[in-house]
Amino acid sequence: MSPDSVDPSNGSIEQCVDEIDEFIGQLDRYALPVLAFALRTHLGELLRAMVDGHLCTREHVRQFVVELEQEALGVG
Repeated sequence: MSPDSVDPSNGSIEQCVDEIDEFIGQLDRYALPVLAFALRTHLGELLRAMVDGHLCTREHVRQFVVELEQEALGVG
């Protein structure tokens, strides 16, 4: 599950990130930990739906989560 595997006809990763950033900017009334937990919940549900819909495998999700952890903690 890498950015390279995304269909470019559906828009770019950069465009999507920009739109998400704009939306999250509107949620400034929430504390950062609240946003983090809400996003974690949403991401978990999204990844589960992708596995259930056979858009990726459990192993792809595991690798994605490992890479996310490395990025979030600045390691690797």
